[in-house]
Amino acid sequence: MHSKYPNRRTALAAAALLAAAAGATAGCGGGGAPNATGPSAAGCPAVLREAEASVRRAESTDTAWNGPTSGPEAVPGKTLVYVAQTMTNPGVAGVAKGVREAAQAIGWNVRVIDGEGTPAGIQAALSQAVTLKPSGIVIGGFDPRLTSQQVARAGAAGIPLIGWHAVSAPGPSTNPRLFTNVTTKVEEVAKTSADWVIARSGGAAGVVVFTDDSIPFAGTKSKLIEQRLAACPGVTLLAHKNIPIPDASRRTPQEVASLLSRFQKRWTYSVAINDLYFDDAAPAFRAAGKPGAGPPLNIGAGDGDPSAFRRINSGQFQAATVPEPLSQQGWQIVDEFNRAFAGQPASGYVAPVHIATAENSAGATSWDPEGYQEAYEKIWHG
Repeated sequence: MHSKYPNRRTALAAAALLAAAAGATAGCGGGGAPNATGPSAAGCPAVLREAEASVRRAESTDTAWNGPTSGPEAVPGKTLVYVAQTMTNPGVAGVAKGVREAAQAIGWNVRVIDGEGTPAGIQAALSQAVTLKPSGIVIGGFDPRLTSQQVARAGAAGIPLIGWHAVSAPGPSTNPRLFTNVTTKVEEVAKTSADWVIARSGGAAGVVVFTDDSIPFAGTKSKLIEQRLAACPGVTLLAHKNIPIPDASRRTPQEVASLLSRFQKRWTYSVAINDLYFDDAAPAFRAAGKPGAGPPLNIGAGDGDPSAFRRINSGQFQAATVPEPLSQQGWQIVDEFNRAFAGQPASGYVAPVHIATAENSAGATSWDPEGYQEAYEKIWHG
């Protein structure tokens, strides 16, 4: 069964996890990387071999649905409110679209409230959501600890909360209290994106990492990316650029121009915690006369929105993404609420990590595991 690309598609990293990652990556080279050269690849043969194998697995499109196939039938008459960190974040917006589609399929109503990317805006949006007394509320891409008073009000009102990228780990959370949190595993996404750089460069790269340290989930992801890159001595972290997502369109072009001036040809690869940085970086790369196909070669460690796929497929300042299956995760959120309303536990499903490139996406603008819609509808409606 081959995976389809439909038209639409925090602080977990404990010291033990980081130590384990470091131990697993000690040693980086081997053959087969597109840009490998003998001397440059000599520094980390074991890590390079492991990275190449990791990338081959993640780029495979031969994946069947491995999510839930059983669960409670649709509980009728429910209403959800999706509180978005900001709808200018393509991942947040893509999941909102998936929630809307799934709610229509199960027969529920959904309202989206945009927090507009500021703490005050997000708190006001969640406060409004609680006041509406819905059946459930989605924490869409922000840290619930920023809204502890509103979360407490929701708990007192008996309104279940489900997060998307709300905390680092997938699954139920007790503090903050979430019925479940829907995300791929941040450590896997981080490792896979770093492995792509290691493998593609043959273990010799100058890397800039773009992140938003104000979001714990994103801060954790960038730390893990840098941890993995550091396993290969030939890979140099040139800069860690902290640009809050709401400021990305304004700040990224200036930062990229400055980085290009500072590092020039030493800058050969970039990793961003969200693809949108490359959308904002493109004009600066273009103005500097950089080729769309790189260098620098750019990979997004989330979220795989349609604009990222368009850049990748047209060779315009992004070479790859590690996409979240945004539509599937929206459907999963609705299914998890249905389990909560039926008094059942969360499904425990975590989507697999994937790398999308021009070579394996076949011109698509999203990535989702095959068969998820049919599987969820069969659960809900038999």
